[in-house]
Amino acid sequence: MEYNKLTAKELLKIKTLGELKAAGYEPKSIKEELRQNLISKIQKGENVFEGIWGYEDTVIPDIERAILSRHNINLLGLRGQAKTRIARMMTFLLDEFVPVIEGSELNDDPLAPLSASSLALIEAKGDDHTPIGWWHRADRYTEKLATPDVSVADLIGDVDPIKAATMKLSYNDERVIHYGLVPRSHRSIFVINELPDLQARIQVALFNILQEGDIQIRGFKLRLPLDIQFVFTANPEDYTNRGSIVTPLKDRIESQIITHYPKTIEIGKQITAQEVKLDGKPLDKIHVPELMKDLIEQIAIVARHSEYVDEKSGVSARLTISAYENLISAAERRLYKNKEENTVVRISDLIGIIPAITGKVELVYEGEQEGAGLVAYNLIGKAIRTLFVDYFPSPEQKKKDKEGNPYVLPLSWFGEGNSLDVLASQSDKEYKSELHKVPGLEDIITATIKGLPEKEKEFFMEFALHGLAEYSQLSKKLLDTGMQFKDLFSSMFDMGAPDEDDFDEDDN
Repeated sequence: MEYNKLTAKELLKIKTLGELKAAGYEPKSIKEELRQNLISKIQKGENVFEGIWGYEDTVIPDIERAILSRHNINLLGLRGQAKTRIARMMTFLLDEFVPVIEGSELNDDPLAPLSASSLALIEAKGDDHTPIGWWHRADRYTEKLATPDVSVADLIGDVDPIKAATMKLSYNDERVIHYGLVPRSHRSIFVINELPDLQARIQVALFNILQEGDIQIRGFKLRLPLDIQFVFTANPEDYTNRGSIVTPLKDRIESQIITHYPKTIEIGKQITAQEVKLDGKPLDKIHVPELMKDLIEQIAIVARHSEYVDEKSGVSARLTISAYENLISAAERRLYKNKEENTVVRISDLIGIIPAITGKVELVYEGEQEGAGLVAYNLIGKAIRTLFVDYFPSPEQKKKDKEGNPYVLPLSWFGEGNSLDVLASQSDKEYKSELHKVPGLEDIITATIKGLPEKEKEFFMEFALHGLAEYSQLSKKLLDTGMQFKDLFSSMFDMGAPDEDDFDEDDN
């Protein structure tokens, strides 16, 4: 029988070293294993990194080239760019099962054992009685977060005095060694997240493994040609703020691949839709207009370019995921509170996503907790401003035109001293009634947006008001329970809660 043609079920029937040899098994390095399986998937047109969006033409081809070159990999990018997820998915390129000497500390290949215990076992029992186990690819993955307190003992190993005493071994006997994570990851994928956070001396220990294939533990110098696929991740900020990768180690990591955030709103929406956790929510009763999904992604895009947000820290894709979950929960809460059958999310529901933003952005300046909330509120406003002109004429341009300004009627209504409160917990009936008080507002929607579903009409009416406020045509004030729209001039005499305009990135 030919080993490579055996099914998983047939492989698992092989129980001894002799049976394995008879099957024609030959040792194969993990990097060769990854390479061969990748070639097979490419030839079949299969997607190795299913669910990783936006990297099809950038990061994924780089990773595939690195695997084909049998390289160790460093994924360099800001937080929330799927670096660890990509590393975990590399396990799908491993063989489903590989043989190991049963009970081996180092997951020894039966035909290429490393540890003294496995060598002694084979010598004592021979081929016919050396037991063989089977190791599933899901277990051939080790991940360690690099922190300053990680020690050589954690990663490489140390002498175990209890083992020495129990087995009555001399400290000169290598069997007293308790191996760390790296040796125990022999024939596996080993991932170190945030590599620059490792102390330099720990990095040097890794360099010895990459370069020389040996480990040193308390005076022992063991020649262990460990077979490991290393994947490191690092944030560019870490190189200067918290540490650095020592030059010899960096030089031995053959491929450094730069990751990035989604380049379009559409890609961001795919990622968010895939990752949000909405189990148990009454999604059949909550309608989310496509524009709202765009706004959630636009908020993250604005945050990544905001002068108030630390660009080096990055804005994780987890912001949009958490924000979308909060958005649905805001509509869900209103649904239960008003005992309604269904509802449509509102622009004012975006107030509910502020807690999802404040914990995901690092501010450039140090300030009070209220500062993060104001920044989040401002980011929402900028996202609305950006997308507003995709649906409606520019208020600035129409203001310059002598005729044909569709915003004159609603703005005149506010100019007469009228105000409008859009509250978070308003019933759908109250919400619609309030919006329809504004003359000319519905006409703007029907005239500019063709084929609009009837249930989204009020959503876009509210969006128009927010857009006019962002273009300084109206005053928008954040209330404890919602939003208030007023004439811009009259709001100057209101000394209450701050307007969004008081915290604006630009005055245009």
